[in-house]
Amino acid sequence: MVYETFDWDKKVFRDLANEAISSTLSHLGYNPAIFEIAILTCDDNKIAELNYQFCNNKTKTNVLSWPELNLSAKKSGELPASIPITRGDTMFLGNIAICYQYIKNEAEVQNKKFQDHVFHLLVHSTLHLLGFVHKLELDANIMEKIEVEILAKASISDPYRIH
Repeated sequence: MVYETFDWDKKVFRDLANEAISSTLSHLGYNPAIFEIAILTCDDNKIAELNYQFCNNKTKTNVLSWPELNLSAKKSGELPASIPITRGDTMFLGNIAICYQYIKNEAEVQNKKFQDHVFHLLVHSTLHLLGFVHKLELDANIMEKIEVEILAKASISDPYRIH
């Protein structure tokens, strides 16, 4: 993990990230011990810069992810490809950039617990690294269902349920 902002409590964030990522991988039948993800914690300016650089979007955002492999399904509504695991190797899944200020504000506006919101966004980002997408409704339904299942196991309420 690379901390470009000091808003995060490093131990709390590291533990939360490990739990969210491990929960996601385990839920999908993968052994979390064999995977690595690089995480950058950053501020509003950096996330906006990265969003523009990689997505041509000039706005701030909560989290960005860059998968190492393209595992996305060939057709909408299908699951992504399985990860080709080589015995004994550690596998790098990709990179995540996460923005404290944006998420803190978003959690307050949406009346969510900050740590629950961070956990959800890390699950969401990990799923992106595993080839899940949500541009089309069929794909969003698949991804959201998996997110809700993982969050429920962590006693976190459904973030997509309208209150």
